[in-house]
Amino acid sequence: MQKILIVGSGDVARRILSRLARRACVYALLRDAARAAEWRAAGAIPVLADLDDRGSLQRIAGLADVVLHLAPPPGEGRHDTRTRNLLAALGKAKSLPRQLIYVSTTGVYGDCDGAQIDETRRLNPESARAGRRVDAERCLRDWGARTGVLVSILRAPGIYAADRLPLERLQKGTPALLGEDDGYTNHIHANDLAAACIAALRNGRGNRVYNVVDDSDLKMAEYFDRVADAFALPRPPRISRREAEKTLSPVQMSFMRESRRIGNQRLKKELKLRLAYPTVDVGIAESLARRNACSS
Repeated sequence: MQKILIVGSGDVARRILSRLARRACVYALLRDAARAAEWRAAGAIPVLADLDDRGSLQRIAGLADVVLHLAPPPGEGRHDTRTRNLLAALGKAKSLPRQLIYVSTTGVYGDCDGAQIDETRRLNPESARAGRRVDAERCLRDWGARTGVLVSILRAPGIYAADRLPLERLQKGTPALLGEDDGYTNHIHANDLAAACIAALRNGRGNRVYNVVDDSDLKMAEYFDRVADAFALPRPPRISRREAEKTLSPVQMSFMRESRRIGNQRLKKELKLRLAYPTVDVGIAESLARRNACSS
């Protein structure tokens, strides 16, 4: 039976586990012992370790055939020390994993001024957060080339699901940008991101990057409008970019400054993934139907 180690045990990891638990031996790296029972009940074997503590990672060396790396970088610094610690620990084993799949972010492209782009686009991270993702990607690709481990990188945009819609933002009346100032945004449903990780297990190529985005072609405010309309909430008020810089947080503005329209042909042709949620409209409709079913 294939042995798989999931690093970064969040929502998407749980969705992956639900697809793998019956046909693979799945280990879940956890730093919080209180969550061990929950993951064990879901079908995983908990492994207590912390990516910020290199010494605690010794137990993962040689543990798995495949590593699914979903952990985010640390919140500060130029480098992704967590990925570096992970690779150092994996490298201590006599037998390396045959494959490593890393979930990165489309933020590594920076602002593309609304251009249509694919995986060949030059990287231009415009935030420290995205810069740490670039560092992680480079470390992983170098390691894969050096060791022969098949490394595939999945770049994901804004992840949404029924419980990850901007309902609270809409209820608060947080403004969005006017059309002429607004940028294009990209999305992927959490279930489709989980499915993409499984597809990469089967079809991912070594040192290859895949954009994991759906087919939507929307500006950010249009997305908010569609969620608002579906859930009978007021559409967000529109303000200029200059006004937004005075009103919104630096983190919110960092997303609003970047505009890109990302293609997904590699995802469909090479990973052979058929999206269950090809547009946000499909995901929003299902989320609404689920809420209505729960309330009836």
